[in-house]
Amino acid sequence: MGKSTQPLLKRCKALGINPLVMGYGKTSKRNQKETVRRKKSEYGTQLNEKQKVKFIYGVLERQFQGYYEMAAKRAGMTGENLLTILESRLDNVVFRLAFAKTRKEARQMVSHGHIIVNGKSVNIPSYLVKVGDVIAVKESSKTSSGIKNLVMKNGDRPTPEWLEADRDNFSGKVTALATKKDIDYEVHENLIVEYYSK
Repeated sequence: MGKSTQPLLKRCKALGINPLVMGYGKTSKRNQKETVRRKKSEYGTQLNEKQKVKFIYGVLERQFQGYYEMAAKRAGMTGENLLTILESRLDNVVFRLAFAKTRKEARQMVSHGHIIVNGKSVNIPSYLVKVGDVIAVKESSKTSSGIKNLVMKNGDRPTPEWLEADRDNFSGKVTALATKKDIDYEVHENLIVEYYSK
């Protein structure tokens, strides 16, 4: 399955996602409201929730299903485990540390070798970080005006509680794993579990 070529804002509207979650637009009462859609079947609601989360993190079906299976094997609630795994992706952590405006930009930064984890270059966006990992922009990339501008532009974005950011040094540390309360968008992960449980 290839990537969706549907315009981002149109896709957000179809899935009931606030574009702010994707790193686009400014906060206003108007765009904080969820899009009201006509009533869907139980299956349609479950499918929509899965598609929404997949779209937010930029993950394709096969990989998403792999994450679900990984989450099901862990102790605890499968749905919450799934969200923790998705938040632990390196591209998402780079986005959460405000080194990039969107997860797509963060994915590009990682793929192009601008990011190091514990002093070693990692160019795999799906790399899963662990507690204690230090994520930073590569020394040679810090002098790039493009990278500098990206970090400076996003400097006012709040850092989640599970991360420590040192924006002056273009680095951050994973102090804990993300939990459901750290998620900044409305999600009903139980619907995703129900979808895969059929």
